[in-house]
Amino acid sequence: MVITSSSQWPPSPITQTPYPLRPPSASEIIPRLYVSDLAFAENPAALASLGITHVLSAMRGYVAHPPFHPPLHRAQFPLDDLPFSELVAHLPHTTAFLRGALMDPNARVLVHCVEGVSRSTSVVAAYLIAEFGWTTAQAVQFVKSRRRAAEPNFGFVKQLQEYAESLGRS
Repeated sequence: MVITSSSQWPPSPITQTPYPLRPPSASEIIPRLYVSDLAFAENPAALASLGITHVLSAMRGYVAHPPFHPPLHRAQFPLDDLPFSELVAHLPHTTAFLRGALMDPNARVLVHCVEGVSRSTSVVAAYLIAEFGWTTAQAVQFVKSRRRAAEPNFGFVKQLQEYAESLGRS
C-alpha cells in the first residue's frame, strides 16, 4: 500500500490505493450548522478549520474529545441507527441545544453520528421542522440537497413526522 501525504490530495493515479482514505468533511446545511461523521468530529484541525464552537453527538458510545482551544460546548444523545430506535423522545432536547447554540451569532455548530448519514441528518431535519415550520418532506429533502450522503432511515422519517405533528405541522 502506498501512503500519500496530506498535501497530495487527492492521490495521483500512480499512488492511489484501491480504497483511498478520504479527508474528513462536513456539510453546511444552513449557515453555521454543519453535519459530519465521527472522523471529522474527532479531528481538532477539522473542527478548527470551520471554527466549530458546539458539537452535538447523535450516537452511542465513546466520542474522543481531543483538547481544543477554545473549549467546545458538547452534548451527546445516545441514539442507535435502527429504524425502531427511539429518536422522537430526544428531538425536543436536540432542537433546544441547536436553537440555543445558534442564537449566538458567533457560534458554529456541528452535528455528527458515526457516518453522517441517518442520525445526525435526522436531528438536523427535526431542527428545521421546529425552527422554520417545514414539513418532514421539506426538511429531509433540504438536508439531502446539502449533504449527498444524507439518508435518514425509514423509522426516523416516521418519527420526524410524529415530531412535526406534535409541533402542529404536517
